[in-house]
Amino acid sequence: MTITTLSSREFQQNANRAQKAARTGPVFITNRGQPAHVLLSYQEYQRITGKRRNIVAALSMPGLEDIEFDIPRPRGLPRPADLS
Repeated sequence: MTITTLSSREFQQNANRAQKAARTGPVFITNRGQPAHVLLSYQEYQRITGKRRNIVAALSMPGLEDIEFDIPRPRGLPRPADLS
């Protein structure tokens, strides 16, 4: 993986170069010397974000109904609130 850094001016003047560089790794685009944006190929973006699941999708996977899940009880009881 090759990391490329371009200033925002370089990016504006040569977006084609940034697109080609994004094929081999992320392209950091700086604004006044500070990282401001990252350009990724769409395949890399999908790889990074595609494996995330929400809790509903994770809990609705087939076969989960056969798994026993015991939630441990807390050892101490909560103290009553002092409302005086």
